[in-house]
Amino acid sequence: MRLHIANGRLIDPANGVDGQHDLYISAGRVVAVGAAPDAFQADRRIEAKGLAVLPGLIDLSARVAQAGNAGQAGFAPAELRAALAGGVTRLVLPPDAENPPDEPTKIEALMRHTQAGQCVIHPLGAMTVGLAGETLTEMALLARAGCIAFAQGESLATDTRVLWGAMRYASGLGQTLWLRPQDAWLARGTSAASGPYAERLGLEGMPAQAETVALHTIFELQRATGARVHLSHLSTAAGVDLLRAARREGLPVTADVSTNNLLLTDVDIGFFDTNHHLSPPLRGQRDRDVLQAALADGVIDALCSDHTPVDARGKAAPFAVATPGATGVELLLSLALKWARDSRRPIGDALARVTSGPATVLSAVAPHLGRCGHLGVDAPADLCLADLDTEWMVMPAALQSRSAQTPFAGMMLPGRVRATVVGGQPAWETPV
Repeated sequence: MRLHIANGRLIDPANGVDGQHDLYISAGRVVAVGAAPDAFQADRRIEAKGLAVLPGLIDLSARVAQAGNAGQAGFAPAELRAALAGGVTRLVLPPDAENPPDEPTKIEALMRHTQAGQCVIHPLGAMTVGLAGETLTEMALLARAGCIAFAQGESLATDTRVLWGAMRYASGLGQTLWLRPQDAWLARGTSAASGPYAERLGLEGMPAQAETVALHTIFELQRATGARVHLSHLSTAAGVDLLRAARREGLPVTADVSTNNLLLTDVDIGFFDTNHHLSPPLRGQRDRDVLQAALADGVIDALCSDHTPVDARGKAAPFAVATPGATGVELLLSLALKWARDSRRPIGDALARVTSGPATVLSAVAPHLGRCGHLGVDAPADLCLADLDTEWMVMPAALQSRSAQTPFAGMMLPGRVRATVVGGQPAWETPV
């Protein structure tokens, strides 16, 4: 399909573009910016006057797999709709604890369900068999099946020898470990962040050391093995300090932060609001401020949604035993814009953290994917049209996800996606 996207404000942080430019698309790629190529005849003209034309968002953590066993491998339609409704065209899929992607056949079965016009999915393989933290998977075979990196789940493997072995294996293959910097023992049994607020509520708190102990372990083993690591969901000021030091040292490490930890704090839990039971837990105001500063100056590379659909039953339990997680992929653009507005940052900075920033991570982790996250000539035609001037209220029942659980319910947010294009094919239009 040949598309002509006309009269929009093209904002392309990777190429330093912010201005009115038409976009021309053919065979799934951008063929021209500004003036039409010779003899170009569009099959469809999309009028974008009053809208911003943005690279498709890249979410480094969104759970969209269909729940169930290997025989039910696939993607949940509601979660794919939610991603497209949020302008997300490419996402990284964390390993499913119920059906760990620890065999090539599981990855192949999952990827057979990818279709034209839906988000591009990049699965993470299981680092250990069954995510049990004991026996390493055949990473080489999983990579060949389509995994871009390898993860262990919510915490590091409790046996440090296993993590050391995984780093040696990954380093030898030129692969990356995608790790949650969280010590399993210090995190066990906790439901909030340590501090006065958790004590006031009588909740078992997770200390900041759960993150810093894990980071010290990761960085020490990196020094010994040379393995590349992506840190998923940093949540503490002390963790950011360690990341800064590791970057100065030259360790091959990238990192992301979730919208939850970027914008919320532990006091937002209120009176045991289980929509705020998240992993990692919401931390103090200083942690949030340091995370925002690190995202602004690029020490943290990307902002992700950490989309984790939880049903109403999972949130109906008492706070300490409620299921952690929240829907978020549909809110990613608006929450990035809210961060920029509240921090008085340029819009381009916010957009970079959900487009070119995560694209840089993917390029480091999986160079074979090619360059994405931009709208220059010959770029993949993955983009969204958004009204940056509008505000809308988050009404959980109106979200596309099968989960209506979000800590941002009732909040007014800036910016709304109006349409999404994936691979040059219109994939979503927001109902008027």
